[in-house]
Amino acid sequence: MVNKKEDSYKEILEIKKKLYEIHNDMKRFVEQSSQQHLEHVLSGSRANFTNAIIGHVIDDIEGGLESNMVKKCQMRETCKSNFTGFLQKNANLINHEKVDEDIILKNQSDLNGMRSSAPAKQCEKCFSNVQTLFGKQVDLMRSLQIYNTDKEKKQEISELPDELIVNDILEPLSNKQRLQIMKAIAIETKTFSALTELTRLRGGNLLFHLQKLLDSGMILQRHERGDYMITDKGFTVLRSIGDMYSVLSS
Repeated sequence: MVNKKEDSYKEILEIKKKLYEIHNDMKRFVEQSSQQHLEHVLSGSRANFTNAIIGHVIDDIEGGLESNMVKKCQMRETCKSNFTGFLQKNANLINHEKVDEDIILKNQSDLNGMRSSAPAKQCEKCFSNVQTLFGKQVDLMRSLQIYNTDKEKKQEISELPDELIVNDILEPLSNKQRLQIMKAIAIETKTFSALTELTRLRGGNLLFHLQKLLDSGMILQRHERGDYMITDKGFTVLRSIGDMYSVLSS
C-alpha cells in the first residue's frame, strides 16, 4: 500500500515536472512571437513616422526658399526650382535605414559646384539659405541615427566598453568548438549528444564550453537536460560575424 502511494506521488511529481517544462517552452514561444510582432509593429510605425518627418522637411524647404531667397531677381523661379529639386532629393534619404557618407559628400560637392558657378554676388544669399537647409537635413539624419561620418564612427568605437565586449562577446566565441556549436544551433536545436558528436568533446569538456555560451547569453537550454537553442543575442552576434567575414573575404 505504501509502495503504491510512493509510486503515485512520484508520478504526480513527474507530471508536474513535465507541465512545468511545457509551460516554460510555451512561455519562450510566446515571448519570441511577441517580439516578432513588436518588430513588425515598430517597422510600420517607423515608416509612418519617417513619412511624417519627410513631409515636414518638404514644407521647411518650400517655406525657407520662399522667405529667404532674393526677391527681385529674374532667375529666382529657375533657381528656386533647382534648389527645391536638390533639397528634396537629399530629404528623401531620410527614408533609408542607413545613409552613406559618400552620398552626403557628393550632394555637398554638387551644391558647391552650383555655388561656384553663380553669376552674381547677390546669389550668395540664396546659396547660404540652401546650405542652411541642407545642413538641417543632415543634422536630422544624425538625430535619427541613420547617418554618421567616419569621425563620428571612430568616436563611437573609442567609447566601446572594453570589459563588456571581451567578456560577453569576444571571449565566448574565441574557441573553435564554441563557434561550431553556435553555427549548428543557429539552424536548429541540438541535444547534448548531437553536440558531442559535432565537436568530439565529451562530458565535462563539452559542458565547460556550453556553460561559457550560457553565461554570456548566447544560447539557452529549453529545460534541464533539454535541447540547446540560440538566443536573439547569439544570432545577432553570429550574423555580425558573418557580415564581417563577407566584407573581409570580398
